[in-house]
Amino acid sequence: MVQHTVCFKLADSSDASKEEVRRLLLSMEGKVPSARSISVGVDRLCSERSYDILLQVLVDDWHALDVYQADPYHCGTVKAYLRDHAVSTIALDCEV
Repeated sequence: MVQHTVCFKLADSSDASKEEVRRLLLSMEGKVPSARSISVGVDRLCSERSYDILLQVLVDDWHALDVYQADPYHCGTVKAYLRDHAVSTIALDCEV
């Protein structure tokens, strides 16, 4: 299994904005077939070094990660929205 982890720092880090992004990321469940599981965490510490949102996606293997990265809903809806609303992202992909 491969775990795809991304942290997002949002331009608007209000609770309402975080909730909107959380719902958007979770909307991939059932719409992105290569994703075996999706979990989303929302930061409550809100320190200067904090990121606002944590996304963890579990896929079967490295090929499935490539399929996930090219998925039309993931790219056309989720990534497109986050490109306009995140000021910084970090990612880690690893076998688990």
